[in-house]
Amino acid sequence: MSRPVDAVITLAKAFLGGRISANASLREQHSHGEDTNPPVLPDAVAFVETTEEVSRLLALCNAHSVPVVPFGAGTSLEGHVTPVRGGVSIDMSKMTRIIEVNQADMDCRIEAGVTRKNLNLHLRDQGMFFPVDPGSDCTIGGMCATRASGTCAVRYGTIRENVLGLTVVLPDGRIVKTGGRVRKSSTGYDLTRLFIGSEGTLGIITEIQLRLHGIPEAMSAATCQFDDLAGTVETVIAVMQAGIPVARIELIDDVQMAAIAAYAKLPDLEAAPTLFFEFHGTPAAVAEQAAQAEEIALMYGARGFKWATDPAERAKLWQARHDAYWSGIALIPGCRGVTTDTVVPISRLAEAVLGAKQDILDSGLIAPIVGHVGDGNFHALILVPPGDAVALEKAWALDRKIVNRALALGGSCSGEHGVGIGKREFLEIEHGPEALAVMRSIKTQFDPRGIMNPGKMFLN
Repeated sequence: MSRPVDAVITLAKAFLGGRISANASLREQHSHGEDTNPPVLPDAVAFVETTEEVSRLLALCNAHSVPVVPFGAGTSLEGHVTPVRGGVSIDMSKMTRIIEVNQADMDCRIEAGVTRKNLNLHLRDQGMFFPVDPGSDCTIGGMCATRASGTCAVRYGTIRENVLGLTVVLPDGRIVKTGGRVRKSSTGYDLTRLFIGSEGTLGIITEIQLRLHGIPEAMSAATCQFDDLAGTVETVIAVMQAGIPVARIELIDDVQMAAIAAYAKLPDLEAAPTLFFEFHGTPAAVAEQAAQAEEIALMYGARGFKWATDPAERAKLWQARHDAYWSGIALIPGCRGVTTDTVVPISRLAEAVLGAKQDILDSGLIAPIVGHVGDGNFHALILVPPGDAVALEKAWALDRKIVNRALALGGSCSGEHGVGIGKREFLEIEHGPEALAVMRSIKTQFDPRGIMNPGKMFLN
């Protein structure tokens, strides 16, 4: 008996041709992201190239009540791209046009499949860059969908602060343009911010208008190591409360530092709690910021700064930080990783990080800690040996313990990875039943047939 999805595939071939397929290997590639949730095969995979193709495909899926799941680079950590109810996985990776760059206004318009690295390569010779840097080379459409953050958010803001406008295709195929090129507006509802962080549950983002920034005249990176984690965290709090405009400040605990040093071949760094700093500005401003930060760090037991001012050396240092996930995974061959993603007010950071560290020690599991701590966000990568169901259950219990402490401290269950499947149970605790009911009503209004990334954000 023919299924609704078969009708969609047949009709979509008229405008997609071979770019919609039920090929088994393609379906397997689109059955999961970088998370520990069980993979689920979509019924088909569609590679779209234009907003108009997305519109026609969504109209078909909506008419036949076929679920759709947007897919970018597949790097999400909370199950966002897992098609839990089958349907069509809509792959945006071919939508890679940089439509326009406006150097005088420091903005650009791109398609959703552009990755942050490719965009910055394109912008480099024009003296501008896009600062939101989650680490992995994700698509910017995916970053918008999950409200991504990263290492530079402490100075430049998250993706939310760097998006001026969007083109979004709604579930019934209508195309909506939100925002624009101006830096502020007092007109209408802020639809741009509604779609930022909606995780593909309200529509599919196809184009983004981005705010850009000038490449700083001077950049300098430094590491400093500590004898204990408490001094490391207290340094972060003091630096931020002093108002020093650091571009990046990253915390790495002893376990994660051992993994990074081995993986990235950084023999000069010990397996000790460590801060990575970066400073942007004029040469004089960078020197002043660095001196202030170093003075504070020494007060809390730092062993002094090691500098990386050469661009190649600085790039190696930050690549090592970006590879923290892979270096952590390498600690147990073949393991899986449950990644926590809590954020707390900066004044409560010590309680959150030190509490998480004690929770990890009590659990008997290995879980390196790393964080974009300048804005109170940190992660524990809880390692689970292959095939160990007991350890996996202990890992999820540890994750809940860390999240519940963050919520009790006035924080959030996710600072940048989003809700997806993994954080659904915490939404009502964090936002309250009335706010959650409003979110559900918005979802129903936009997507009455429930085809847009079903099973995500809400428990049912």
